[in-house]
Amino acid sequence: MGTKHTTLGKVLHWGFLALYAYGIFKQIDDLSELEDTALLLFEIAFATLFLVIVILRYAYMRRFETFQGATVPVPAVHKKSARAIHVAMYLCLAILPLTGLAIAGLYTQGVGEEAVAMDMAIGLHGLAADLSYVLIVIHVLAALYSRVKGEGVWTSMVPVFTERGPSQNRYVAKITALEHKAIDKVGAFIALRKK
Repeated sequence: MGTKHTTLGKVLHWGFLALYAYGIFKQIDDLSELEDTALLLFEIAFATLFLVIVILRYAYMRRFETFQGATVPVPAVHKKSARAIHVAMYLCLAILPLTGLAIAGLYTQGVGEEAVAMDMAIGLHGLAADLSYVLIVIHVLAALYSRVKGEGVWTSMVPVFTERGPSQNRYVAKITALEHKAIDKVGAFIALRKK
């Protein structure tokens, strides 16, 4: 079996999920709610904590391979795609608290929703949130697909439904073979275009 993630890696992964979910459910619906000084200070503290944890998590997790725990060879295109998705997720997750702090800062300066700066901060905050949902869904679907194929990546991070090696299911084997054939053809096409 491949190398599993460390306990700290798992805690950062799953603990952050809880923090992210909390952030979604406790979000404010209207800027006027920030008139409550206690809520405003809590939002600032939460955004700061969220940002610090995103930075620490990125700094720690980036030293591990994207397909940590893989027990089978993983195509380079999968590694690059997964890396791009992870980096995009971290960027979105950093933009969320940064724009939240910008909104709080503008609000404390008396800038209203109609101001261009506030409108931009709110718009970017919403875009980062929406994009983070999409990227997380892609991440989960890719993890499930890897689990179905039995690549070992799932088992390195998730303590349930662990894999026992590559899938022996004939349909999964056919899909995997087709996937590898398509990747090889695209790779050959790209190499031919570079000549």
